[in-house]
Amino acid sequence: MRDATLVLNGGSSSLKFAVFEERDDLHLVARGSVSSMGHHPRLRVAPTAISAEIDRSMGEGPVDIAKAFSVVASLLADRGLLRLIGKVGHRIVHGGRNFAEAVPLDASAIQALQRLEPLAPIHQAINLEIVALATDLLPEAIQVGCFDTAFHTARPELAKLYGLPREMSQQGIVSYGFHGLSYSHIAQKLRSRYGVGAGGRAIVAHLGSGASLCAMRAGVSVATTMGFSTLDGLVMSTRCGALDPGVILHLLQDRKLSCDELTEILYERSGLLGVSGISGDMQDLLGSKDSAAAQAIDLFVYRIGREIGSLAAALGGIDTLVFTAGIGEHAAEVRKKICATAEWLGVALNNDLNHDGGELVSAPTSRVDILVIPADEERAVAAALSKF
Repeated sequence: MRDATLVLNGGSSSLKFAVFEERDDLHLVARGSVSSMGHHPRLRVAPTAISAEIDRSMGEGPVDIAKAFSVVASLLADRGLLRLIGKVGHRIVHGGRNFAEAVPLDASAIQALQRLEPLAPIHQAINLEIVALATDLLPEAIQVGCFDTAFHTARPELAKLYGLPREMSQQGIVSYGFHGLSYSHIAQKLRSRYGVGAGGRAIVAHLGSGASLCAMRAGVSVATTMGFSTLDGLVMSTRCGALDPGVILHLLQDRKLSCDELTEILYERSGLLGVSGISGDMQDLLGSKDSAAAQAIDLFVYRIGREIGSLAAALGGIDTLVFTAGIGEHAAEVRKKICATAEWLGVALNNDLNHDGGELVSAPTSRVDILVIPADEERAVAAALSKF
């Protein structure tokens, strides 16, 4: 009986997977990842009823997405799970204007999503390659796409528009927003905690190698820092974040950079890596005594603090601040610095709670609830597949 759901979440340097069974709620059967695919790749599997914990090297690397997928497929086959899978859910970064909810990935959907590859060049092609690999492996299972952009379609039209000629907006040059599956999961967790109000006016900080903020009102997206592409907004691990478009014109016209060179700079050589000249990994920077590392961290925090103010203005205030994803969950010192930039909004952090690893980390005097909630995009995908 094929009553299990496999979720595949591919990124530029990792492949996360999870298997769920649908009972009264979603029951996690297996979860893991192939991480650091470009250098010293590792296979990690969380301990569950069917599997002991695994954390082992896959060699010096690199490995491509096809190799990572084959490792995951072999692991699932060894545990007898492949024959149980009837649905495969895929995180797809860009859904454009036409994909506002989960859809089966037939040939026409794949073609439409391939046309969006230039808007998410380090993610979209990988996502679609995983779809092809999963279709070959599990031809009888339904393949379903879930989109990072879909959560933000509820935003007001003004939040999506740029100051460009109207015909360009009508052609799809608008703000889409990303990390929507992560925000969808956080919205659900806030509803579980607070009821239908979902924490009221909430700002959620998804801080990982890719980073963005989302303003929610009662769990619905109102504004977000990423826009037309995954380059916008905050300074990230290797991506530049918001940038004066005049810089792009200068680099193209005066420095004579090619489009490929410019793409590499903006996506792969900027952000924390570019500013520090050391690393795009926040833990590396926090452990460094180099002044350039400190400056990169300070810039990361400064831009987040500035955007929190912008999103608070869009909401008319803030009731809840949530940290999620790798940096948001594991870098207590960065959370402390960010909260300090938002003290004027009534944000007050309890330092002991912040280092203890609990969910609520705000001080009793704080006018804003401060929460740390682990990201779970895989569960958000599995939940979206329950209707199929």
